[in-house]
Amino acid sequence: MSAGVGARRWQRRFSDFGAGLVGIVILVWTLAPLYNMVLVAVQRKEDVFSSNVWPVNPNLDSFRAVFHESYWLLGNYWRQMANSLFIGIAVALLTLAVGSATSFAIGRLRIRMGWLLTNAALVTYVIPMSFLAIPFYAIMRNYGLSGSPWSVIAVEVTFATPYAIFIFQQYGTSIPHELDEAARIDGASPWQIFYKIYLPLMAPALVAIGTYALLLAWNEYLYAFLLLSSDQTITVPVALGKFLNSDEAPWNFLMAASIVYALPPVVIYYAFRRYMSAGLTMGGVKG
Repeated sequence: MSAGVGARRWQRRFSDFGAGLVGIVILVWTLAPLYNMVLVAVQRKEDVFSSNVWPVNPNLDSFRAVFHESYWLLGNYWRQMANSLFIGIAVALLTLAVGSATSFAIGRLRIRMGWLLTNAALVTYVIPMSFLAIPFYAIMRNYGLSGSPWSVIAVEVTFATPYAIFIFQQYGTSIPHELDEAARIDGASPWQIFYKIYLPLMAPALVAIGTYALLLAWNEYLYAFLLLSSDQTITVPVALGKFLNSDEAPWNFLMAASIVYALPPVVIYYAFRRYMSAGLTMGGVKG
């Protein structure tokens, strides 16, 4: 009996060791590119391609260039950062407004053929976003929105809304319909039920989808590149892409600008991580 217990103990230790080893490999694999970004950002241009694992003569000159916009490709960096922030916030708010109103109408007001509307929206994900670039460009040009941040906002909301409706509907099944009925007895209108009962109880899902929509717009490159043109209207991802088209590409400036641009979504994610987990988990398990 003791031999069997000892064998199982060694088996557990071996399994824990194997799991720990796999975890270390995954951690190193994940952090290696991030470390390389920092490594390049804190070096001078002539030291970027050195084979050293540790930075050669580390300094913060690249970050100073970003903050002071002292390099010609970074001349409108903070304006472009503001453009990215505006587009991200607008996409998040519009996605929440459209998605929550649609899910409320389908799930709580029980409109006819509501399930068909939800499924039809999800079918849009069958077509890759890149395949719709030219049609979207033509539509925005016909409506006079080409070159405007609202063109990118419209595209991102179009792609984020179906997923938002799906998650809101699944999460909404956890809210008892008796609350709606009690509110109607007290004389509440559908708008009051939506605003005072439905939205507060949907808070975790709202935070999760709002963060998802913001990050989707924050990382968008293709449509921002296609629909925006001037240095005053483009977003940071498009501006950083211009480094690759330059005859002289200072990789340390590029990495420093990328790190600064990556900080806001990291802060947002960790600030709302608890709510995101609750919202997405509930949406995934409810039928």
